Amino acid sequence: MNSGKHVAVLMGGWSAEREVSLRSGRACAAALERLGYRTTPIDVGRDIAQVLAGARPQAALNLLHGRPGEDGTIQGVLELLGIAYTHSGVLASALAMHKERAKVVMRAAGVPVPDGIVVSRFEATKRHVLAPPYVIKPVSEGSSVGVFIVTADHAHPPQELTRDDWALGDQVLCEKYIAGKELTCAVMGDQAFGVIEIVPTVKFYDYEAKYAPGGSRHVLPAKLLPDVYQEVRRLAVQAHQALGCRGVSRADFRYDDRMDGTRGLVCLEVNTQPGMTETSLVPELAAFAGVTFDELVRWMVEDASLSR
Repeated sequence: MNSGKHVAVLMGGWSAEREVSLRSGRACAAALERLGYRTTPIDVGRDIAQVLAGARPQAALNLLHGRPGEDGTIQGVLELLGIAYTHSGVLASALAMHKERAKVVMRAAGVPVPDGIVVSRFEATKRHVLAPPYVIKPVSEGSSVGVFIVTADHAHPPQELTRDDWALGDQVLCEKYIAGKELTCAVMGDQAFGVIEIVPTVKFYDYEAKYAPGGSRHVLPAKLLPDVYQEVRRLAVQAHQALGCRGVSRADFRYDDRMDGTRGLVCLEVNTQPGMTETSLVPELAAFAGVTFDELVRWMVEDASLSR
């Protein structure tokens, strides 16, 4: 099927998620080599346009997490160079990356999202902008990077937000904390996989818990009432479509099971470049659906196109 197709595997970059991107890239490059593709792994730097022009791949497997791979930037470069690429296009990537604007679109499409406000990081350190408990997170970062949970025990907000080396943007999103279960569901094309409940083995499911072996326990299928389970799957597809996503995405949810039916369910965000490491959620969900890691990687590459 691939007949030696030349695929550039884009990984690394300079975001806060560089290391997990490198792991995703290495795993997928190995899969492509097993499948008989001609593979060029590229650790993305600011000269990426020249590197790609020299490599002349037929397709790019985008495994960059965070900026510039998840915010529409690399997608724009690939469009200009005429190189077919995986995952979402320029607009959907930029929209999904901006958590507050993504919430506006998802809410309009009928996807429940948590209430919140956007303030400067400096304002967020002066006073509690919401009644505790609440969550502070960068508006445009992923993988739980720079996230703080502020409880009633905190006399003041986290002062780390004012650090001189803070590199996660001057705007932060403050949202009401949703108690309950952490759920996630992946979409491939327009089909939802199953639902995982993520049970942290640490106090908070942060970046380290997400990517370190043993940092969390995954319950698949999630132990939910059938109507709740199916509603998560339906909403994952609805969010994917509302944002204009393509290829593979992953939607993250919180579910307050103290509320009746599905009323306690909210979508936190949609990840347009979900991780593809040995501990990542999408490969686990795919395997549960009978799709091997190599088959998943092949599907993404064969789905690559322009004008996504």
